[in-house]
Amino acid sequence: MKKLSIQEIEKFSNRSGVKKIAVENFLMSMGTNETHARLNLQMDGEHYKWNWITYRAIEDGIKLANKGV
Repeated sequence: MKKLSIQEIEKFSNRSGVKKIAVENFLMSMGTNETHARLNLQMDGEHYKWNWITYRAIEDGIKLANKGV
């Protein structure tokens, strides 16, 4: 997975209804292993009780980062 640019991350964090800080922090720190990123998304989403829109924005960011490989 490639590291996302700030501009790419902002496209996801500026979506209506998302928890902006959650999306930015997750996508900036997710690393380059897709499996780890997806597992962390599942665990963090449950722990922090993220809404579906936030979860989906992060998932879409992971997908974009994976395309860069």
